[in-house]
Parts: sequence; structure tokens; C-alpha cells
Amino acid sequence: MSSYGFISSKLEIKFLILYIAARVVEPVPFETMQELSMCDNGVDYFAFSECLADLVRTEHLTLRDGLYAITDKGRRNSAVCESSLPYSVRIAAEQKLALCNEQLKRRALVKASVVPRDRGGYEVSLSLSDELDELMNLKLLVTRQDMALELQKRFRESAEELYAGILAELYGKKES
Repeated sequence: MSSYGFISSKLEIKFLILYIAARVVEPVPFETMQELSMCDNGVDYFAFSECLADLVRTEHLTLRDGLYAITDKGRRNSAVCESSLPYSVRIAAEQKLALCNEQLKRRALVKASVVPRDRGGYEVSLSLSDELDELMNLKLLVTRQDMALELQKRFRESAEELYAGILAELYGKKES
């Protein structure tokens, strides 16, 4: 595998970071920005870190609560400079962005939380939404934390299937 890429300067890394930040659906942590930016062999960790910090310092990006987001200034400059990025780099970034944005959107639609109760036990709150409305909101009481955390994990993994299964049970399964 070659260690050479199409990105060859810190300015191009900054263009790439802005290109990505302008297209990600919500603010993201350092690790996500790094993962999305590593779409070309010309980008290395140290240069990426330095460029990301520079973009925050110059107010092209904001850093709040550990999450990076593009500013209006960054969006304007990204629009002007994005054609400077090699086409193959933009395509690779778009592929990573599509997967990331899909995961971010799903996480926003599938919510699960565990709260200890004063009287003992744990309340597990599970909700599933689509882009328009909340489809399901379910609260369960369980006696042990490990059970609550397992329910939370399983719901996050397969909320859509669980919702469909609940509907099928409530409507009554048709036997063939």
C-alpha cells in the first residue's frame, strides 16, 4: 500500500476538513472528524490535528462540549475552496460521510436511557422516531442494572425490528 496520497499540503488538509464539516449532519467529536478525514494517504494524524486546531483558532470551526461544527465563515470558505480538492478525495470523503451521516441520523431517532429509581430498580426508557414524529415510547421497570443496560443495548441495535414485532403482536399474527 502506497503512503502517498493526493493531499500534499496542510492547506489541502484544511480544505478537506471544511469539506467534511460542511456535510456532516451534526457536530461530531475529534475521533469522527479524524476518521472522516483519513480518506487519503496524504493525511497523517499530526498534520490533521494541527489543521483542525488552526481551523478552530481562525473560527472556521467551533469546538463546544468536545464537538466540532462548521461556522458560517467556514461554510463560505469551504464552498469557495472545495473544487481545489482532488475529485478522488471528494468521492472517498463522500463515501465515508454517507455512512457516518446515516449512523448519526439513526442515533438521533433511536433513543434509550437507564435511570435508577429512588424506590429501587431501574427505569428503561426506549423511543423510536421517524423524521416526522415519535413512533414509540416505552418505559420498562427492571430490578437490576445489568438487565437495564442489556435492554438499552438491544433496543439500540434493533429498534426497528422490535417496533415491528410489537405491532405484529398487537395486531395479531396471521398464520399461514
